[in-house]
Amino acid sequence: MARTSLESADIAKRLARLAALDEHIARMYPGPSGARQPVHTCYVPANGVDAETVRRWGQEALAAFDRDAARPEDFVAVLGLDAQIARAVHPRVRAKLRNTPVEDLRIDFEDGYGRPGDDVEDADAERTAGVVAEWLRDGMEPANFGLRVKSFDTPELRARSVRTLDVFLTALLQQWGSLPAGFVLTFPKVVDAAQVEVFVELLELLEHQLGMPEKSLRFEIQVETPQSIVDSYGRFALPVFLRSGGGRVTGLHFGTYDYTASCGLTAAHQHLAHRACDFARHAMQVSAAGTGVFLSDGSTNVLPVGDQVHLGWRTHYELTRRSLEHGFYQGWDLHPAQLVTRYAAVFAAFRDTAPAEAARLSAYVSASGGTVADEPATARALAASFVRALDNGGTDADEVKAMTGLAEAEIRQLGRL
Repeated sequence: MARTSLESADIAKRLARLAALDEHIARMYPGPSGARQPVHTCYVPANGVDAETVRRWGQEALAAFDRDAARPEDFVAVLGLDAQIARAVHPRVRAKLRNTPVEDLRIDFEDGYGRPGDDVEDADAERTAGVVAEWLRDGMEPANFGLRVKSFDTPELRARSVRTLDVFLTALLQQWGSLPAGFVLTFPKVVDAAQVEVFVELLELLEHQLGMPEKSLRFEIQVETPQSIVDSYGRFALPVFLRSGGGRVTGLHFGTYDYTASCGLTAAHQHLAHRACDFARHAMQVSAAGTGVFLSDGSTNVLPVGDQVHLGWRTHYELTRRSLEHGFYQGWDLHPAQLVTRYAAVFAAFRDTAPAEAARLSAYVSASGGTVADEPATARALAASFVRALDNGGTDADEVKAMTGLAEAEIRQLGRL
C-alpha cells in the first residue's frame, strides 16, 4: 500500500466544508433545462393582435417567399448560399412557413404599443386575452407566447404594467381556466435587482389570487440598459438579476436599440453587429452559462419591404448567422418577411457544419478516434446542434441517422447529458 503523509480525518474535515458549495453550485447551475428553445420571437403591438395574427404572419411570410425567393437559385443570388445547401434548405423553409411559421410571439404592451390611455389599454388587455383563448380553442397558438409588459422605469409605468398583466391574466383564466403551456412574460429595461424582486413578488400575488400553481408565471429579462450589465453599485448585474428571479427567469433577451442608444451611439451605429453589443452579449453568455436560461439576440430594423426586400433579407440573414456563430440560437423578428431569412439562416448554418460535426460525433460514440480528440462537453455540443435542427425542422430523423449513424433518441440523449 502506498504511504501518505496526511491523516484521513484532517482531509475529511477540510473537504466537508465544500458540501455547502456543492449544493449551491447544483442549485445555481442545474445545466440545460431540457425545454426546446424557439429560434425566434415575433413581437406584435397589442392593438394589432387578433385571432388571425399567427395565421397572417405565416401567410405573409409564405407570400414573400413565393414572390421573391421562389427558387433555390434565389437564395444563392440574394443570400449567397452555396447552391447545394440552397437546394436542401429551400423546400424546408417553405414547409416551415406553411406549417409552423411562428415559434414564439409576444403581445407587446411596451415600446411597440405606447401609452394610449388607461381605458384603451384595459380594453386591449382584456381583448387580447380573448384572442389567446380563441387561439387555444382553435389550436392556433404558437408553442411559446405571452406578453411584453411595460417597464418599471417610473411609478406611472409600473402601476400600468401591473394592471395590464392583472387584467389580461384575470380575463384569460376566466375564459380558458388555466395558464396555457408555453406562456411567458418579457420584463423590459431592467436597471436594478430590486425591480426583479418586486416583479417576482407581484407574480406570486397573482398566482395566489388567481389560483395558479406556484412559479407558473415565468419571465425573460430584456437586457437593454448598461445598468443591466454593471449596476449602480459597480457590480456585475446579471447574476444578481437571475438570483433575484427566484427560479422564474427563463431567458435573457438583448434589446439592440435601447442598449446602443443608452451607450451613446448615434443612429448610424445602432446595429446588432456593433462591438458594444458584443460586450453585452458576452456578459449575458457568461451569466447564463450552466443555468438553463436561454439567450436571445435582438432585432434589426432594416425590414424586407417595398423595393428593399433583398437588402432587408441580406441584412437579417447575415446578422442571424452572426448570432448563431456567437451561440445565440434565438432572435427577435419584427416583420413576417423576416421569417424567410430566419429559417434560411438557421437551416443553412446547420448544413454548413453538419458533415464535419457528424463525423466527429460518430468517431466519439464509436471511440474510433479521428482527426479531432473531442471531450465529452464538446460531444454534447455536437449532438445539441442536431437536436436543435430536429426541433426546428432543419433536418429529420432519417437524415440524422444517415449522417451520424445514430437514432434520434440517441442524439437527444447525447445532446442533453
